[in-house]
Amino acid sequence: MPYDTQHSDAARERLARRRAAAKMGWLIHALVYVCVNAGLALVAWHTGRAWHLYPLAGWGLGLAIHGLAVWLGSGTDLHERLLDAERAKLRRRDGIH
Repeated sequence: MPYDTQHSDAARERLARRRAAAKMGWLIHALVYVCVNAGLALVAWHTGRAWHLYPLAGWGLGLAIHGLAVWLGSGTDLHERLLDAERAKLRRRDGIH
C-alpha cells in the first residue's frame, strides 16, 4: 500500500502543477491582452479611428475561450469522477483493491 500512496501523491502533485501552470498561462495571456490592446487603443485614439475594436473583440473571444478551458474545463468535478472511475476499473482488472 505505501507504493500506492506515494504514487497517488506524485500523481496529485503533477496534476496540481499542471493546473497551476495552465492558470498562470491564462493570467499571462490576459496581461498581454490588456497591455497590447491599451497600446492599440492609444494609437487608434491618435488616429481618430476605432479600428482597434476589431483585434480587441477577436482576441477577447480567444481569451474568453482560453479562460473557460482553464478555469472550468480542467477543474471540473466531472473530469475527476470519470478519472477515478477509470482508475477503479483498472485496479479491479489487475486484482488490486
